[in-house]
Amino acid sequence: MSMIKTPAEIALMREAGRVVAITLQRVREAAAVGVSLKELDEVAAATIAAAGATPAFLNYKPRWAAVPFPGVICTSVNDAVVHGIPNGYRLQDGDLLSVDCGAFLEGWCGDAAISFIVGTADPADQALIDATDAALARGIEAARIGNKMGDLGYAVGGASRRAGYGMLADHGGHGIGTTMHADPHVPNDGRPGRGIKLTEGLVIAIEPMLILGGNDEYFHDDDEWTLRSANGRRAAHSEHTVAITKDGPLILTLP
Repeated sequence: MSMIKTPAEIALMREAGRVVAITLQRVREAAAVGVSLKELDEVAAATIAAAGATPAFLNYKPRWAAVPFPGVICTSVNDAVVHGIPNGYRLQDGDLLSVDCGAFLEGWCGDAAISFIVGTADPADQALIDATDAALARGIEAARIGNKMGDLGYAVGGASRRAGYGMLADHGGHGIGTTMHADPHVPNDGRPGRGIKLTEGLVIAIEPMLILGGNDEYFHDDDEWTLRSANGRRAAHSEHTVAITKDGPLILTLP
């Protein structure tokens, strides 16, 4: 299977993932009330360049996109679920910011996302972020040889649904390697025992996207990229690139 990576290739992906993780750290450190999303994008660009890597998102244009993505990172604020464009918006106290980052190093890609509160946190927003991080952790734990993709999807989505959160419709994780998006699709919902068998050497991005209020629907902004929750409620996004190994799941997007 072309989607299977060798240990040497996974080691290269680990270095790309390290760049992504450090970039997300730097962006989080720079995020404060009054800082613009564009300024955060500049922090990300400088961090990726200093590592000798290249941004995966900048000028990315999949088949469905009307225009190329104009930023180095995705910066999604409050009811923006994913794919927010870093622009001149200045962060306000209490904003929920999701940052998604991808980078290529020596031809291999890493992809990860974090969500956090800028300034004063509303307890419901922090609970949403915690639930999204917990969904990611459950998905990673299920990324084991012999499990099925449905087991992973159920691990991500089952408890999230029971807690009353919506999950962004039509979106999930993906395979990753020398391209940012590849087979297989990694769902955030699933039925145990269904789907492809998870195999040693498979590398996937697992990325729950949870929405307050239990609604999964979304709409596109006029910028053609930003996806906003249809109910106007806040959303959170958490992601890691993970390799399935004989020793268990290996997170590649850590510092």
